[in-house]
Amino acid sequence: MIARQEAAVDRVAKAASTDVHSPPEVAQKAEALGVTKATRDTLSTILLGILAGAFIGLGAMFCTLVTTDAGLGFGLAKLLGGLAFCLGLILVVIAGAELFTGNCLLVMSWMSGRIGFAQLFRNWGLVYFANLIGGLSLVGLMLYTHQWAFNSYGVGANALLIANSKVNLSFGSALARGILCNVLVCLAIWLCFSARTTTGKILSILFPITAFVAAGFEHSIANMYFIPMGILMTGQPAVLETAGIAAGSVANLTVAGFIGNLVPVTIGNIIGGILVGAVYWLAYLRRERIIELAAARPWVGAIIPNLRHAKPVGSVPDQLSEQIRTQIDELIQAKLKESVALDRGGRALLAVLVKARADSDFLARLAENPDQALKDCDLPFEEKAALSNGDIQWIESKIGTLDEPLRTWLITRIISEKVVGKDFGKTNTGKHSKSKGGSGHAMG
Repeated sequence: MIARQEAAVDRVAKAASTDVHSPPEVAQKAEALGVTKATRDTLSTILLGILAGAFIGLGAMFCTLVTTDAGLGFGLAKLLGGLAFCLGLILVVIAGAELFTGNCLLVMSWMSGRIGFAQLFRNWGLVYFANLIGGLSLVGLMLYTHQWAFNSYGVGANALLIANSKVNLSFGSALARGILCNVLVCLAIWLCFSARTTTGKILSILFPITAFVAAGFEHSIANMYFIPMGILMTGQPAVLETAGIAAGSVANLTVAGFIGNLVPVTIGNIIGGILVGAVYWLAYLRRERIIELAAARPWVGAIIPNLRHAKPVGSVPDQLSEQIRTQIDELIQAKLKESVALDRGGRALLAVLVKARADSDFLARLAENPDQALKDCDLPFEEKAALSNGDIQWIESKIGTLDEPLRTWLITRIISEKVVGKDFGKTNTGKHSKSKGGSGHAMG
């Protein structure tokens, strides 16, 4: 009794802890959030993307304002600008919005096989252009505020000089600055995932974002405000005069110059985000997801032969744990209440789970020879092929996302014995690869 009470107290203490999430927990959280973002409906994604573009624009506007005639010296002025710019990402994270640079971390969900290429690039494309709409909308609004005339046109002159320096960067310099920028941005997002409080999230943002701004690194979405605002300032003679430069000195401050900056900076941002996401995936999710990845993307085994010999971590029990049995029961009850949402294939997959739950012999046969075990089951072709080939994504597309540890059990118990020691490159030549709605559908 005392031992039980101590265990209960320990669980309560952990649940009430204000300590940060551990890096492995952050990796799982980032992966799960990536799936949510990739599957969000188009309208919501666009609206949240527009908000993020405007939020980052507000940070850029604030940065421009506070660095105007600061008189603090180079380093301190850069530091002040970086602190002001943090406003943008704080609004994105706390208020909620879709930011292209932060969404580069969706690569973690893709590497786990939980989203496909189509879902990844759909999110990136929608969010990028929505961010552009948000940034340009704020530029237009700020033009009519006449804020650029503050400090005897000093604010407009500062905006002009900032934008002019950006469009005159070489391709290589813009690319390198874009990579380093998004390494820091994604690290800021990563730290936010670890925080449990709003204060913790804000503090997580301050140092990485201040560092990238102060260092002069390039953020594609911020440049969707900085450069268009500078372009508009070229049409203001008073601003040019205050800046102390002739019209010919801003010859590159055009739409062509804007695009010429965005291309290398965007490529660099993508590379930087992928670097952060891929390294953390390899460090914290590789062992848990390796079999699932190989099953979801059979071509990976042909590229990386070592995957062919991957083995699941730990032993896989022949019997179902009570927790998994309970989860199957809860899944069935939930789906019975929404039976209209399940087609014949989804109901048939549920029936297989019920049989596996009750019949250990069937469970063993399902792992050893799924084709034979499923021979007498009333399963449509695609569902039978999905179970046979271990396509967890197809299974979840029919019956919904499975919770841990049920999902892990399904992967390790049904998939692992099929793929260990086999050539994954050959897996893709099975019946399922011929199906119109098979694993190719799940992979996007």
